[in-house]
Amino acid sequence: MSFSGDAKRELCRDGLQRSCCARAEAYGVLLYCNTFTPQEIRIITENEEFAQRLPRLFQRAFHVAFDRLPEGESGRGKRILQMTDREKLSRIIDALGYDPRQNLVLHINFGLLEEDCCRAAFLRGAFLAGGSATDPGKRYHLELATSHAQASRELDTLLRDMGYDPKSVMRGGYQVTYFKNSRQIEDLLTAMGAPVAAMELMNAKVEKDLRNDVNRRVNCDAANAGKVVDAAQEQLEAISRLYERGQVEALPEKLKETIVLREAYPELSLSELAAEFDPPISKSCLNHRLRKLVELSRL
Repeated sequence: MSFSGDAKRELCRDGLQRSCCARAEAYGVLLYCNTFTPQEIRIITENEEFAQRLPRLFQRAFHVAFDRLPEGESGRGKRILQMTDREKLSRIIDALGYDPRQNLVLHINFGLLEEDCCRAAFLRGAFLAGGSATDPGKRYHLELATSHAQASRELDTLLRDMGYDPKSVMRGGYQVTYFKNSRQIEDLLTAMGAPVAAMELMNAKVEKDLRNDVNRRVNCDAANAGKVVDAAQEQLEAISRLYERGQVEALPEKLKETIVLREAYPELSLSELAAEFDPPISKSCLNHRLRKLVELSRL
């Protein structure tokens, strides 16, 4: 199962305690589902847990039952829940504060979302009906998509009022509100009621950061090893030139000792080679000696 599907299953395990929160969640579902008009409500989902939750949710929120349920539909595939009864639809529209005598332009009635718990429930419903979240092992992305432009703009306002920083884009006729910041996605999942999914995202982030850190260290070590090899090669070539000119015997004993140890340990770094001296010398002292040999070879 996908990360998004797992998160929705977790959300569906949340109980339906307060009627105001049930109404807020159902409100989110309606604004982000497939069809919500004065003539029809149609919700299509592949998530079995969500399909099972919807009848209980609408009964708790509006005291109505769906006219069509996905009976006998099991396993993978789309499940359709539908309501066409005019009396039921009017009850829902009235409960949400819309005027049935006017054209139904769907927007968010903020009067129904004054409490923090109701706001979280509304977001849960919107995510269950029109949301998705990408596997955090691949990338960080959570989005909510609706065909109702006004509702999408007002959702942006609601989220900002709650301390989030959403982005918006128009895609294929849908208004999409999305997040790419992992911390904001974690907070949003937790607020909606999916702390396990939020923890999975956090763990994925830690693993990704650790893997990136290891890669950086490996690349850094490889780069440093390359520098050691290049420096040692330059020093050995300088020593070879000094031998060819017969200048080694005339060098001070400290430089002669340096030549012997560098030739004996061409693979060692400065710190490691400095420790081979008896007594050991400092890294800066050894570096000074080797630079002196390179300079003499160039005269």
